Amino acid sequence: MKKWIYIGIGAIVVVIAIIIFGLSNLGPIIKRAVNSYGPQITKTELHVADVGVSIFSAEAKIKQFFLGNPAGFKTPSAMKVGSVLVNVDEKSLTSNTIVIDRIEVISPEITYEKKGEIDNFNTILKNITKTSSSEKGAKKESEKEGPGKKLIIRDFIVKEGRVNLELSVYGIGDKQIRATLPDIHLKDIGKKKNGASPAEAFKEVFAALYGTITSPAVTDVLNKELSSMGVNLDSLGEDAIKKLGDTVGKEEGIKDVGKKIKGILGN
Repeated sequence: MKKWIYIGIGAIVVVIAIIIFGLSNLGPIIKRAVNSYGPQITKTELHVADVGVSIFSAEAKIKQFFLGNPAGFKTPSAMKVGSVLVNVDEKSLTSNTIVIDRIEVISPEITYEKKGEIDNFNTILKNITKTSSSEKGAKKESEKEGPGKKLIIRDFIVKEGRVNLELSVYGIGDKQIRATLPDIHLKDIGKKKNGASPAEAFKEVFAALYGTITSPAVTDVLNKELSSMGVNLDSLGEDAIKKLGDTVGKEEGIKDVGKKIKGILGN
């Protein structure tokens, strides 16, 4: 019988905990797995505050999932998540390849921050990619001990998300502008390779998320809001803001700030 497990964006990590430790004492195991293994993948702060579990139904609720930003970024978080629904094929838990029928991430709250030519999500994605590459090297060294557990995710869905841009980070006011994150639906993650490692699966999910965040469906909305200030996403560079700080007084309005940014960049 399949069981629904309600968790945060660390759904993949939760499944790892189930694989290793079984269903008993699931709450503390999930919390420990997310808080310890998650940061190793992203190289950022990643934690949950609490996990509630129903012993009889194997339903878990992770509270206050938090993904922090890499060093050098100013906003306090990259992503906060409401709830995620996960439907695991329980029969696969004892096999080498764990099958997850469905992961549904609901209402992620995303903070997008640019710093020069880089941004926080691209930096996290690079960290995940490095982890995945290191994992492959470690796998070759441990092949004599037998294959590790792998994952197949049949459906991965993200819906009702929002992307926020904090203008105070760039010194152009305290306003927050927002765009709706288009829904994401990935199918058969890890299926072609008969299973993916947790880091490989996380990499594919995060790459799709980053691609959607930086798609015209999101950036056009943010740029429309920024255009009223004479600014666009490309002009939110660290060097331009630094130069701007030397020439703009605190009393100047947001529109004047935008004009000076454009002048610095030759726009």
